[in-house]
Amino acid sequence: MEPRFLALCLNPTIQKTYLFDRLACGEVNRAVLVRTDASGKGVNVARVLKEAGARAIHLTHLGETSGAWFLSMCEGEGIEVRWADSKSPVRICSTIVERNSFRVTELVEESAPVAPGTEDKLLALYRELIAQYDFLVVSGTKAAGYSPSVIPEILRLAACAGVPAVLDLRGEDLKASLPFQPLAAKPNLQEFLATYPPAPGERSVEAHIGETLKRLKSKYDTDFVITRGGQPVLFLEDGRLAEIEVDGIELLNPIGSGDAFAAGLALALARGDSLREAICQGIAFGGANALLLKPGSIQGGLE
Repeated sequence: MEPRFLALCLNPTIQKTYLFDRLACGEVNRAVLVRTDASGKGVNVARVLKEAGARAIHLTHLGETSGAWFLSMCEGEGIEVRWADSKSPVRICSTIVERNSFRVTELVEESAPVAPGTEDKLLALYRELIAQYDFLVVSGTKAAGYSPSVIPEILRLAACAGVPAVLDLRGEDLKASLPFQPLAAKPNLQEFLATYPPAPGERSVEAHIGETLKRLKSKYDTDFVITRGGQPVLFLEDGRLAEIEVDGIELLNPIGSGDAFAAGLALALARGDSLREAICQGIAFGGANALLLKPGSIQGGLE
């Protein structure tokens, strides 16, 4: 039986994507194509898993009329969503894609704070769900209004239920979750170095990464996978820092490629593949996403 995935993110997004042949700053620009999608790291992971044939549900918070809009888009794609009422609007972020220059600009709207009591409602839903699923993927930064303990509590409850987890987190949320021994974590290079900065005078970035990954693996038994855009992915293999090349492709829209990578990594690990094999699956899914205009997707065409 295929594993069942719970994809959790506490920062839902409605993504507007605008395609231009070329963007001229300071002038009137007419888009070749515009699309609107339910997005954010959690729904992107759930969508990619669904497109890959897995069973996945997304857990988040929603509020106001934009929450209904978000849900209607998910329903149209067959993505199941469970949510806590946050009384807060879903943020809208915009991607500007220039296909002649392969340049992508992301305009990010900060999330509104969730209402008091949202965390309790979210955790109550999560407690109902976690035992029904075989694998957990926790992604992204949390919206304002949540306590610092909410993400670690989510990992604690997963550990108590015996549900392995893959994390796409950074900073204190990542650090505070590691004592609950997630199976893997996949920050990008910038996120990893911001979370575990090298000491002054450290001999090289890669040496710092290698030593830090060894220490974290020894302490928490968590495999770290560090993505670097088009550069090779870094991870520990047989106690040594190893890398896997990323195929060079002409990208259309890389937004959501990290989420597609996380979905591929989690899917392969849940099926019992090795870490190297899981990373290769993540790379394949991330690359497939970058060829599409739609964020957080591995199927479809330009539209």
